[in-house]
Amino acid sequence: MSTKEEKHQLYLKQKALLDTFLEKKAITQAQYNKSLHDLTEKMGETSPEDVHG
Repeated sequence: MSTKEEKHQLYLKQKALLDTFLEKKAITQAQYNKSLHDLTEKMGETSPEDVHG
């Protein structure tokens, strides 16, 4: 697996963790949105809004 693929897999794992936190009400929707935005930006991923919007 390439470094780019490994980085993407890490991003997906981190996003899944955020999803779980939100689902379990451990964080608010606003905290989730900010964390996801920051994670996406820092890891150089394309935001879901960019893909679907």
